[in-house]
Amino acid sequence: MRVDEIECGRTDRRAWFKSSYSAGDGGQCVEVASCPDAVQVRDSKDITRPSLALAPSAWAAFIKFAREV
Repeated sequence: MRVDEIECGRTDRRAWFKSSYSAGDGGQCVEVASCPDAVQVRDSKDITRPSLALAPSAWAAFIKFAREV
């Protein structure tokens, strides 16, 4: 889990998480933060860039697909 957080709504804050499958050198990693209305995804190499907001159903479909491949 990263120390920095994103705002989710007005008062709620969530921490960013990186997969245990991510490369240890930090070169090929994404980070994910879960909010009530969206799942935020960002590149761990440049956390200052905007994150991608996905509907929870879209994130669930992506995870299902990734597990099947």
